[in-house]
Amino acid sequence: MRSVGDRPVVTMLGADNPGKTDEKPKNELWRRVLIGAVAIWAAAITGIVLFRGDGGGTKAPAAARPSAAPSASDAPLTVPQIYQTVLPSLVSIRSTGKAGPAASAAKSMTESSTGTGIIANADGTILTANHVIAGAVAIQVTYTDGTTAAAEVKSADPAHDIATLTPARGPGTLVPATLGGRLDVGDPVVAMGNPLGLTASTTSGVVSGLNRTMSRDEGGDVTGLIQFDAAVNPGSSGGPLLNDRGQVAGIVVALANPTDAGTFIGIGFAVPIGAALGGGQGNGRNPPL
Repeated sequence: MRSVGDRPVVTMLGADNPGKTDEKPKNELWRRVLIGAVAIWAAAITGIVLFRGDGGGTKAPAAARPSAAPSASDAPLTVPQIYQTVLPSLVSIRSTGKAGPAASAAKSMTESSTGTGIIANADGTILTANHVIAGAVAIQVTYTDGTTAAAEVKSADPAHDIATLTPARGPGTLVPATLGGRLDVGDPVVAMGNPLGLTASTTSGVVSGLNRTMSRDEGGDVTGLIQFDAAVNPGSSGGPLLNDRGQVAGIVVALANPTDAGTFIGIGFAVPIGAALGGGQGNGRNPPL
């Protein structure tokens, strides 16, 4: 553009202008450079948006979302998990003296036995084996948090060797065990108790048989028992036999030993939880009522 007097004169650049042959290539070059720069800038901005998100709460693609893990109850628990789950419900029981005219007062109060129990209800009721507390004149329970309390017999079922206790007080935090669960031969089981005074002991094994019969010198036979091979010993009586969900499937009542040693040789017996709760004789499969 040049000025002629007061009026500007515009010179149009035409293809036939031999004096301006270098202008078109230069403009074309700058146009391409500009387009390329714009394309690079747009690509960069798009990349930033995709990487950082729009900041407005847009969710990530569904494939990137973490999926919820199944509940622990949906799969079998390990032995340590069962132990930690049931431990707050476990109870050590010490009964002192045997009631009856044949025993003097002094001798009665020196005789004692120990066993195990399990908190079976939100009211604090303790489920145990009847022979642990039969004839006792005093019963003391100790919870796993160290709390101790006197207890009284709430009910007794000598035919199934089952009893329930009402404690004077509960632990600091009362956690009833979960009762129930079917067992079949070969199923894994966990026994918890206080064998030989070793508190809160845990052993594991499998169900060896169902509908077993245990003979007793007094009180008649106990039938419909679960046979298992998780180790139990004196002091384990009244403790829970647990399935792989941590549910109380039975109450340990005895072990078999052909000698007078009274120690475990691989055969233990438990009353099915259905029978223990008054649901009938039981066959190792009764659900709780």
